[in-house]
Amino acid sequence: MVLDKAQVVERVKKALSTVYDPEIPISVWDLGLVYGIDVDEERGIVRIRMTLTAPACPVSSLIIYQVQEALYRELADLKEINEVNVDIVLDPPWDPSRMTEEGRRRFRELFGYDIAELYSRRVPK
Repeated sequence: MVLDKAQVVERVKKALSTVYDPEIPISVWDLGLVYGIDVDEERGIVRIRMTLTAPACPVSSLIIYQVQEALYRELADLKEINEVNVDIVLDPPWDPSRMTEEGRRRFRELFGYDIAELYSRRVPK
């Protein structure tokens, strides 16, 4: 059986929405840390390209571990999945404009301001 790529991508997004940055209690998905989800249907490989809020993030290994665990849990019933890889990329660097609307809403709720809006006013386009 060949994997349904769209279904796998949706399940990956669901899993990533359960992993929270320990310093900013918002999911890695809603923070916009995920740059790409690749599914090789023929080989059964799922590859996540993601970044961190800061290159020297002190909890990077914890975040990677939690992402891998969430993915393995979510995709465990898909016998066609042979491998899950999480690649950390630092270019381009993360910035608040990458946050989802839900991430921005949560940030406003937690910290009282819209970081993406503030960022867009301070950084020339």
